[in-house]
Amino acid sequence: MGNKTNGLLALLGLGALAYWKYKKSTPEEQQAVKDKINNVKDNVNKWGNDLKSKANDVASQVQDKVDQAKTKAEDSLS
Repeated sequence: MGNKTNGLLALLGLGALAYWKYKKSTPEEQQAVKDKINNVKDNVNKWGNDLKSKANDVASQVQDKVDQAKTKAEDSLS
């Protein structure tokens, strides 16, 4: 339990330090930080959308295979 608490306190401390440094920086530096955050956000969203698209493609392929197997089984019973 102590490791989790220490880790949480360290993370909180780093967050406070980053916030303090951000507030003391120039407007140009603040804009650069905002641009980096937006760039990372856009990349994560793109990655998520690509992953979702690939998952949908795989699900569609699986459904097609199931439908083919179902049709083949029905034809062999007839």
